[in-house]
Amino acid sequence: MATKAAAAESNRPMTQAQIISALADSCDLNKTVVKALLEEMATLAVKETKKSGKFVVPGFGRIVKSDRKARLGRNPATGETIKIPAKKVVKFRMAKSIADQIVPPKKK
Repeated sequence: MATKAAAAESNRPMTQAQIISALADSCDLNKTVVKALLEEMATLAVKETKKSGKFVVPGFGRIVKSDRKARLGRNPATGETIKIPAKKVVKFRMAKSIADQIVPPKKK
């Protein structure tokens, strides 16, 4: 089975199985328990985001439901102006601490 290091070396994102395996190894838990935990967390995230409009995972980020206003757009094939209706979208906002670790802020 591919490891976390192998996934990083190949520049491919980790698969669900690799994530479950890495978490199970680092936390000394059974893979089935870790898989159930991740599935339950995803279910809870959907339920809470629908209910309150946001779901926060401390130290990781938040899922936010927001409204996008109606706007005018352009059909690239014909150049014709079209109306794009308003809609609800889901966004993920990464926690600042993680973002700074991935891409360090520029020093002034």
